[in-house]
Amino acid sequence: MNKRHLSTLATNFAIILVLGILFVSTVYGTATTTAVKTDSAIYNGNRNGNKVSLMINVYWGTEYIEKMMDVFDDYGFKTTFFIGGRWAEKNGDLLKLMHERGFEIANHGYLHRDASTLNEEQNRQEIIITEKLIETITGTATKLFAPPSGDLSKAMFKVAENEGYKVIMWSKDTIDWRDKNSELVVQRALKDLKGGDLILMHPTEHTLKALPEILEGIKQANLTCDTVSNVLG
Repeated sequence: MNKRHLSTLATNFAIILVLGILFVSTVYGTATTTAVKTDSAIYNGNRNGNKVSLMINVYWGTEYIEKMMDVFDDYGFKTTFFIGGRWAEKNGDLLKLMHERGFEIANHGYLHRDASTLNEEQNRQEIIITEKLIETITGTATKLFAPPSGDLSKAMFKVAENEGYKVIMWSKDTIDWRDKNSELVVQRALKDLKGGDLILMHPTEHTLKALPEILEGIKQANLTCDTVSNVLG
């Protein structure tokens, strides 16, 4: 048995242990909803800076992720991948590689459930289960949360506040999950581009095809593509 296999077995065991503990917490925890006063989501970063981010939500498209990282590296840019918990369970080695290559890893919930359909405890579990999985695999905790489908709720904001998370939305949406057209993806990403933009993307074939042109457009605009944390400043 080689070292890589042993490492994978150890990671899988740790994931199973985390899920077991959190499952008990989910079943027997108290589910309550507490109102918050405002929408505290972040829709853009520092408008006075020269950085933008191509925030990439990951629940599928595994086969395109490593190639996307290669394109970012070709331009000397980085970005943030918002990771779904179920995806992390199945793709621990790739998630670890993303972290090792210097990309920021953030939280996209466990089952891609709409926050408005969940109570406070269920929202907490969506975030915390994913946080523990990512931390087990990469050794780094997450404190940025992108709500699945951009769905918001008072319960979710309360949980995010209590758990020390920033809720991240976007200023531009490429809608690449729906429109399988690389030209449209480029157009939506670069139209009226300015510092502080958070541009929503996914790992798709047409997004990968569009990525070099998007990064070139960012470069030509005298902007830099960076992690969401760095764009927030």
